Amino acid sequence: MKNETLQSIKERRSIRKYKDQQITEAELDIVLEAGTYAATAKGTMSPKMVAVQDRELVKKLSAMNAAVMGSNGDPFYGAPTVVIVFGDSERPNYIQDASLVLGNLMLAAYAADLGSCWINRAREMFDTEEGKALKKEWGLEDKYVGVGCCILGYPDGETPAAKPRKPDYIIKIK
Repeated sequence: MKNETLQSIKERRSIRKYKDQQITEAELDIVLEAGTYAATAKGTMSPKMVAVQDRELVKKLSAMNAAVMGSNGDPFYGAPTVVIVFGDSERPNYIQDASLVLGNLMLAAYAADLGSCWINRAREMFDTEEGKALKKEWGLEDKYVGVGCCILGYPDGETPAAKPRKPDYIIKIK
């Protein structure tokens, strides 16, 4: 049994406060590579990842995400890197495929001593004219739909403890 993997799954937490320091290229590459190994329906590897480290573009993306909520806060919690995961809407399982990529990104971030958090509202961000223009600039076809943003950075503070698991989480049928 690969206890290290199970331990990482149990210990990884969403981080909501980051140091004002960019992660290294090597750390980003480790995380992105893990995303490419996510399971996808029929092995199609159809999701796409866009990794953004440009400070001004990260701020713009954060503002776009906040606008979806009607807020002017920072839903990216000061993280210096964001990876937007897009799914190919022509594939019946694009949401599941892209979600597995996001899960791999977060587990790899933990393994690389980075903080991460899945930020929702990617679909709404990239359904806007501004979002469509960015997708076009990045060479993404219209069929690609934003599924989630994975923010990455060095945690600023303690990693939160796991909450107790709810007692009715699992139902076993024998």
